[in-house]
Amino acid sequence: MGILKSKRGLAFVVLFILISLVGMNINFSKLVGKENQFFTLFQFLGPVAGGFLGAGFGVLTVLFAQLANFVLAGKQFDFLNVARLAPMLFAAYYFSKNKETKFSDRLSVIIPILAILIFISHPVGAQAWYFSLFWLIPIAVKFLPDNLLFRSLGATFTAHAVGGAIWAWSVPMTPEAWAALIPIVIYERLLFAVGISVSYILFTNILNAIEQSTSIDVSKIINIEKKYVYNLS
Repeated sequence: MGILKSKRGLAFVVLFILISLVGMNINFSKLVGKENQFFTLFQFLGPVAGGFLGAGFGVLTVLFAQLANFVLAGKQFDFLNVARLAPMLFAAYYFSKNKETKFSDRLSVIIPILAILIFISHPVGAQAWYFSLFWLIPIAVKFLPDNLLFRSLGATFTAHAVGGAIWAWSVPMTPEAWAALIPIVIYERLLFAVGISVSYILFTNILNAIEQSTSIDVSKIINIEKKYVYNLS
């Protein structure tokens, strides 16, 4: 796409990072089992980078945004803080809709499978094996017709799978605690999926409006799915 060679493309990347930095500092809900760990509004924004910038640049942009926030927030470089960068990278990859190669779709299926295996290989995870059934959702979505809400659901549950596998081996939890999380997960992930879809549609229409009202050919710089453009006039 020539994003790195285009001033407009770089401007979009910088703008996305700035918006993401704001989102990462607005807490949405607390993570169970660890103090001062939160889901933020970035959960609604992160995956859409893959949709607009593709798998490669989308993942890199999300990584840069997270690293920038990591440094600005003065977070400690411990295992859990660094590992928590990973879930959104895989969510952005999943959301990229990169179906040009078989490898990309296979990877989107392999990641949640590995997450399940890692989770149930932990002694407590083995007792709470049913919790990892959530991570069959991104696999199932790959076999369904293309749908924005489904893709958003697959992306957020991919992030959940990666994060859950890391959490199982990093934070002491009981099987009862994992079981108690099930209704919370359903509520949060459905909300995240809707939020991702809304964010993607909103950005798509803003970018399309910029393209229509200026001489900037946005679609040559980033991916714009025209089927999500709505004419309100």
